[in-house]
Amino acid sequence: MDDLHSLNESINQKAGRKLLPSILVSLSILVVVFGALKINPNIFMVFVWIAMLLANREIVRAYLGGGIQIPLSILLVANTGLLAAAWWGKVSGLAVATAFAIPNVMVSILIISPKDFVKRSTAAVFAIFYIPFLAGFILLLAKDTNPIGKIFTLVVLVSCNDTFAYLSGLFFGKHPLAPHISPKKTWEGLIGALVATTVGASLVFYFVLNDRWWLGAIIGVMGVTTATCGDLIESALKRDLQIKDMGSILPGHGGILDRVDSLLFTAPAVWFVFELIKHYKL
Repeated sequence: MDDLHSLNESINQKAGRKLLPSILVSLSILVVVFGALKINPNIFMVFVWIAMLLANREIVRAYLGGGIQIPLSILLVANTGLLAAAWWGKVSGLAVATAFAIPNVMVSILIISPKDFVKRSTAAVFAIFYIPFLAGFILLLAKDTNPIGKIFTLVVLVSCNDTFAYLSGLFFGKHPLAPHISPKKTWEGLIGALVATTVGASLVFYFVLNDRWWLGAIIGVMGVTTATCGDLIESALKRDLQIKDMGSILPGHGGILDRVDSLLFTAPAVWFVFELIKHYKL
């Protein structure tokens, strides 16, 4: 028992997080996500909306620590408008809502105070793009045909990437991938994620979606790229604002944004591939 405890503590120390709570939180989120999709997709939409409201709260607090003041209410209204537009207006609704929200948010920030306008308005536009705009593509996948299959594909891509990048880096990692952004990420972790995600996506396409496995392999490679970029972007954001985590609401993960960073960057790419498959009948 002591040996297991020592091993667990060693893994936690190297990973920088407590492993068991992280696994339990991830499983709980999966139960809620797929349970909601099975019962009523509208419940899933509400779940995503609430999660993104909390994510906006996290980024506003993070900004404040970096000396950037943005009214949370403005972002919450924009968040609600973009996600509602994506759910009921599809991709065209999301595009129009984004084009409408950004100038209005910038004007609102200017009216509140012209001080540090460029810094504050840029931070607000980044938050709108990073959170509700990218999250809108999760809702587009859930509102399309076979929503469970498509959301499952997205989850497998991100889960395989994150899990096997973590495991490969933990046991074999020696060469840093981006030491100035995320010191724990390694090339060995990236290779492990690439192999596992490609295989996982191929299996999902063949057995779950009843489609060609090689399409899954292509989307697997793409998923590793987008998920890794999403993780690095959030790491760069935290490093710039000099914080460890975006929040503490999820034990073992940190905040909402710490959990969905890869998901947000991967969702648009997955949606785009499914649209290509549908349009060109691949």
